[in-house]
Amino acid sequence: MFKGIRPINYGGREVWPLIEGGKGVAATNHASAGAWAAAGGIGTVSAVNADSYDPDGRIIPQIYRALTRRERHDELVQYAIDGAVHQVKRAWDIAGGVGAININVLWEMGGAQRVLEGVLERTRGLVAGVTCGAGMPYKLSEIAASYNVNYLPIVSSARAFRALWKRAYSKVSELLGAVVYEDPWLAGGHNGLSNAEDPLVPQDPYPRVKALRETMREGGLADDVPIVMAGGVWYLRDWNEWIDNPELGQIAFQFGTRPLLTRESPIADGWKQRLTTIGEGEVSLHRFSPTGFYSSAVRNPFLLGLEARSERQIAFSTQTAGDHVYQLDVGVKGRNFWVTLGDLQRARAWYGEGFTDALKTPDNTLVFVTPSQKGEIRKDQADCMGCLSHCLFSSWADSETNSTGRLADPRSFCIQKTLQDIAHGGEVEQNLMFAGHSAYQFKLDPFYSNGFVPTVGQLVERIRTGD
Repeated sequence: MFKGIRPINYGGREVWPLIEGGKGVAATNHASAGAWAAAGGIGTVSAVNADSYDPDGRIIPQIYRALTRRERHDELVQYAIDGAVHQVKRAWDIAGGVGAININVLWEMGGAQRVLEGVLERTRGLVAGVTCGAGMPYKLSEIAASYNVNYLPIVSSARAFRALWKRAYSKVSELLGAVVYEDPWLAGGHNGLSNAEDPLVPQDPYPRVKALRETMREGGLADDVPIVMAGGVWYLRDWNEWIDNPELGQIAFQFGTRPLLTRESPIADGWKQRLTTIGEGEVSLHRFSPTGFYSSAVRNPFLLGLEARSERQIAFSTQTAGDHVYQLDVGVKGRNFWVTLGDLQRARAWYGEGFTDALKTPDNTLVFVTPSQKGEIRKDQADCMGCLSHCLFSSWADSETNSTGRLADPRSFCIQKTLQDIAHGGEVEQNLMFAGHSAYQFKLDPFYSNGFVPTVGQLVERIRTGD
């Protein structure tokens, strides 16, 4: 029998221990976050390139007019601040004083600190807390203290939290609203797998969360500081043994994928319809993201195309060495690249299939693409506006030199371009489509039978029953 859940104290008010996951780039906005808070939970506005509106309520297109990357980056930061402020204020109005509103940022996004401070400065009293992951946000607690808001770091291990705690968070322990444990094998979007963990061998989250609680206790944190389980959460009844468990302390639950299929969800209808067709195993953990992190997305033609591009890849040497004694005669226009006999034959076969252009990667390999693919890759790299602190795809870095010092990697893609496109009605099969690994449940859960799309309020009510 499902135990049920009880309200928790967060930010000085009682809320359900149910948190809306903060999907980036317009996939979570004021409508969904405000409705989630109005239902008594914690709604989360994405502060990652959020949409702004004109006086008539229409979304303002994010068009970059500057000629240099640094100037375009400044435009991006201003768009992000203005958009998130719009979203927070609208979400606050919808919530009507019920629940709480958080904002979510990725620490690895370009200008993360400038964006966060800019948003918090203009939304004082409206934002209850900041969730932040995708990196090691040591400065998060310091920023939270400046604006007297809670902070909720997103981690994937006790080890990561210990490093954050010892270096920074122990100094601002009173504002640590919760610790979000994001399961690196189950959550959608970017995941915090370490080099010591096998992406193909998922680990049971219970001992990992238990270790996190033990680490929090070592730091003197009380058991009523919640650990938020994120990733793989669908039915609360599946987590019955976690609720009121003295080993784990206070547990809250984050829902990232389920809120996508609600009436208030801002994603396009085509994306919502596609969610209902996802099969088990169709969400893939991959490493094509320009962040360098693993991330989970639907294995659609966009992702399959990236897989195929990387498979059309051979190693090369700029001089004869070992078995690299055959000069490459396709795709490189007479330049001196030496490859193995087997790779020479493969390259010739790809050339015959239309993949006539070879692009260098930072790893001394060549990938073969069509002329149109090459043109798109080069244009996207040239149009970079610095949406990440370090970008593998464009070699942008948010630093004095604005360069990672490494060759741009054609095996990756412009994440800003594709996420903006899918969030605003672009073709779902030709864009990156983030989703958690439980997305196949949309097909199986009777709640969604006959094409039913709930309101956020109906979804929260359903979740509270255990289903």
